[in-house]
Amino acid sequence: MRFENLSQQIGGCACHSLAGIGRANVVGGRNGPSLDSVGMAAIEVRGLEREFGGGVKAVRGVDLDVAEGEIYAFLGPNGAGKTTTVRMLTTLLRPTGGTAKVAGHDVVSDAGEVRKSIGVALQEAALDPLMTGRELIRLQATLHGLARAEGEKRAEELLDRVDIMYAADRRVGTYSGGMKRRLDLASALVHQPRVLFLDEPTTGLDPVSRKAIWEEVQALNDDGATIFLTTQYLEEADQLADRVGIIAGGLLVAEDTPRALKAEIGNAHVEIAVCDGELERAEKAVAHLGKPLPSRNGLLLLELGGGASGVAPVVRALDEAGLAVEGLDLVEPTLDDVFVARTGQHLESDGDGAAPDAEPAPVES
Repeated sequence: MRFENLSQQIGGCACHSLAGIGRANVVGGRNGPSLDSVGMAAIEVRGLEREFGGGVKAVRGVDLDVAEGEIYAFLGPNGAGKTTTVRMLTTLLRPTGGTAKVAGHDVVSDAGEVRKSIGVALQEAALDPLMTGRELIRLQATLHGLARAEGEKRAEELLDRVDIMYAADRRVGTYSGGMKRRLDLASALVHQPRVLFLDEPTTGLDPVSRKAIWEEVQALNDDGATIFLTTQYLEEADQLADRVGIIAGGLLVAEDTPRALKAEIGNAHVEIAVCDGELERAEKAVAHLGKPLPSRNGLLLLELGGGASGVAPVVRALDEAGLAVEGLDLVEPTLDDVFVARTGQHLESDGDGAAPDAEPAPVES
């Protein structure tokens, strides 16, 4: 994963201390801002297109808005246009149609101001293994025009924030994958960007390192940063995102809060195992408590309008009918169900995709 600060193309920019910013300890449900409540978009996209050689359109008219202070998860199978869209929004690739503004600046006519306002984390690693963590952050500070003393101070603050101060004077080549991701994050924060683009920030990490990155992303958002997140982990989107956008075939095919998207698929249902020969009687006993579904593998299936709160009445009804329950599972819709319904495939099992979305993109001014 690479944090593209685009330092060669950025002039001096104002930087402010991150000292005193707290860390979120729990990653949970999201109640973030919306455009209706905030009235300001950090990202505005209208009819965005990108056509490659041979007339292949990787992105075919995407419209989206991301509110200031929002975590927006962008999901899509390989080749869907996800990476191409991110590259256009971060000025790494020029659109061939439509418009896009990031932090109030047009990505084509005002690309320099966009670059000053964003931090970008691409998947390709770009950390010098021979440098120490402290040296790398100080170098980033120098590239952003900070005076030496201010750069040293910023390095201390950021290394402490991402919990790798203990390894600050070790060569980056000795860092674990999770440590490298956190160092990348620190380097992207040197200029305190208003908008962070994180491209699959936890891919390949162990569960502990993944949770640490989640907490840091949440902490950054709590401090006011807007996060545009691409991920192959649906749980990550479900836990972190205020809203989710799904792209397929170069078009945005679904967008809403995780809860609303899952609700479109249907309500939760229970799968109940009863004794042999008792399935029909059990179905009659609970039919009034929900919507009966076709049985599967000898299990009674019942859709519950009230979700988990509907389980207890079902158990009581079976007990009152003198039926023994051998097993009961509450199955709730997932983002994977949404993804399959909208794209026809599973995200996390998806293999390598089409070339247009994975095509290397040169930096264009």
